[in-house]
Amino acid sequence: MQPVSVWQWSLWGLLLCLLCSSCLGSPSPSTAPEKRAESQGLRFRLAGFPRKPFEGRVEIERAGEWGTICDDDFTLQAAHVLCRELGFTEATGWTHSAKYGPGTGRIWLDNLSCSGTEKSVTECASRGWGNSDCTHDEDAGVICKDQRLPGFSDFNVIEVEHNLQVEEVRLRAAVGRGRRPLPVTEGLVEVRLPDGWSQVCDKGWSAHNSHVVCGMLGFPSEKRVNTAFYRKLRKRAAKASARRPKPLGRPITKLKFKPKPQVGRGPVKRLLAQRQQHSFGLHGVACMGTEAHLSLCSLEFYRANDTARCPGGAPAVVSCVPGPLYAASSGQKKQQQPKPQGEARVRLKGGSHPGEGRVEVLKAGTWGTVCDRKWDLLAASVVCRELGFGSAREALSGARMGQGMGAIHLSEVRCSGQEPSLWKCPHKNITAEDCSHSQDAGVRCNLPYTGVDTKIRLSGGRSRHEGRVEVQIGGPGPLRWGLICGDDWGTLEAMVACRQLGLGYANHGLQETWYWDSGNVTEVVMSGVRCTGTELSLDQCAHHSTHIACKRTGTHFTAGVICSETASDLLLHSALVQETAYIEDRPLHMLYCAAEENCLARSARSANWPYGHRRLLRFSSQIHNLGRADFRPKAGRHSWVWHECHGHYHSMDIFTHYDILTPNGTKVAEGHKASFCLEDTECQEDVSKRYECANFGEQGITVGCWDLYRHDIDCQWIDITDVKPGNYILQVVINPNFEVAESDFTNNAMKCNCKYDGHRIWVHNCHIGDALSEEANRKFERYPGQTSNQII
Repeated sequence: MQPVSVWQWSLWGLLLCLLCSSCLGSPSPSTAPEKRAESQGLRFRLAGFPRKPFEGRVEIERAGEWGTICDDDFTLQAAHVLCRELGFTEATGWTHSAKYGPGTGRIWLDNLSCSGTEKSVTECASRGWGNSDCTHDEDAGVICKDQRLPGFSDFNVIEVEHNLQVEEVRLRAAVGRGRRPLPVTEGLVEVRLPDGWSQVCDKGWSAHNSHVVCGMLGFPSEKRVNTAFYRKLRKRAAKASARRPKPLGRPITKLKFKPKPQVGRGPVKRLLAQRQQHSFGLHGVACMGTEAHLSLCSLEFYRANDTARCPGGAPAVVSCVPGPLYAASSGQKKQQQPKPQGEARVRLKGGSHPGEGRVEVLKAGTWGTVCDRKWDLLAASVVCRELGFGSAREALSGARMGQGMGAIHLSEVRCSGQEPSLWKCPHKNITAEDCSHSQDAGVRCNLPYTGVDTKIRLSGGRSRHEGRVEVQIGGPGPLRWGLICGDDWGTLEAMVACRQLGLGYANHGLQETWYWDSGNVTEVVMSGVRCTGTELSLDQCAHHSTHIACKRTGTHFTAGVICSETASDLLLHSALVQETAYIEDRPLHMLYCAAEENCLARSARSANWPYGHRRLLRFSSQIHNLGRADFRPKAGRHSWVWHECHGHYHSMDIFTHYDILTPNGTKVAEGHKASFCLEDTECQEDVSKRYECANFGEQGITVGCWDLYRHDIDCQWIDITDVKPGNYILQVVINPNFEVAESDFTNNAMKCNCKYDGHRIWVHNCHIGDALSEEANRKFERYPGQTSNQII
């Protein structure tokens, strides 16, 4: 045997290395057990708004904490990988700069680089988990193809065998004649499966199941169904089916008898038709009653080869109780909703649609927000049902409905879902250091389908958000479309129209629409429309019932709207008014400009100018914009009016109105503030000023900023020279003529107790107009000494 050389050994070693991947470093990513384990420990979801089920901000849960992905170096290839992680076949696009809103928590991945073929995002290159120099304003999102991977299931979409899932629920009315009023509150439960609508077998059906179904359909609660009535209808339908004549092989030319009319034949006929087309797809439904969606309940689906479905059973029937907002439209009497004990109350602010907004709660007479820590669908559903809506469609975090102002009352709310009020849920009382308004919680609730959106449309606009308003009316004869008279049409009416259209708020309510073609619709069918702004449809507003009366005729002077998903929301800092109020006796010779701009009482016209003085109630007013859109003057600056005396432009005739009222509401003195300089005085830490009046600059108030009229500014007062000593109410109203749309007009008025002894004035108990309950307002109007007022 010849000896083996060192060179030969090296060749054999190289060959062995080529055959054994362990000599070439770490194993391939597709077979690395540690990477598979890491990938299996991650969870993925889509979040944000506005979005569809297959798009949104990408969020990853790692080590029990949810976080986001930075958009730096993000590509469509990375979106492909993430969409597959989410259970979709591929991506069709991706987004940057937090298009679906900024997330919260950690930013798990930055500079993510994928080839697109990776089986897991852990195989892509990045800066490492949790290592990022981004903010949540750079959160990445994906748009996936609406096609699921076979066999994929995750915690967001509950799937069962054969990829079946409940996608939607509806009630099909089984009784009733003619056009039934919407919303439908009672009927057969039907679920939409991938292959169409199916009925649910009622065997084992419980009140908990009905509670979940009603919540999905926008109703706060359910009620018992008269099963005996439906059982009787089924028996009559079965008898009617048995009595039907069978074909005899030849046509019957003459009937020898006349069938007797049957009472309730309409419901029997309808139920008979439904009996012949029963299509059961679901059975064995077992809900706890706290689920936000039927898919979260225990479900059993019938197999395709099942021959006998629901033996001895019938379609499940559910009856729901509508909330107060929808009780009248459904033809039912308004249900008495249980009121929370004590003073605790809940409301929604800042939402562009009914049933959505920032959650605010009342504590010790003061409204405050809820911190989003541990905020989930269970707590959100408690809020929604408490307010007369269904279960929550979405629990919002990160101040998605705008930031509140003042106190944050609750944090770490943990509800079981069965509580009658949010205050009944375990929670934590917090201090200002624990949470900020950037973490205000919000909700989107399920709403009943009322069909009001089908009775209104826009025409002629440049986009679907604007145009001439057309409404559908019925009368005797067929339904027809018509126009609305533009007389007195304003912001409040436009707000209702945009809400009915499902387009959010109204930027403008227009009385002339000659620049928008109305097509073939030329008839004016509605006039005299006057709304409060809270109605769900224009039909609920006051309007001329039969006689159409327009001051200006023709299609040129018909109503139009420009809608927007966001709006501003102004709020006065009431404590500042109380802290800064005082009396000043100002000489007349210093008030010439004020008199020119009508900032003094009428009696000043007959004063002995320039001698004498006027007594002024002065105070500072700080006005915050808490909405989701900047507050801008209605008129463009080309139409602003220059006032030479004070050297400024008026962008609005009256921006704020001030009144001194007696306790019974009689006005004894008034003042006003024209927006001669509407600008960002100061802003929150993370918000930059956008508006400044200097050099004829743009006027407005940015979201997160406030405008400050100091007490020493000319016209920032009420002339009380003629007011007698006594007890009064100081009232300040922002945007009093509704010239500019806001998401909420109920918080535009502030009231204070005001005591004047002829020399000094005391202002106390200042509060926003709707901050106190009706009972508290009654007490507010009965403070001591009110009967001694002398009214001029």
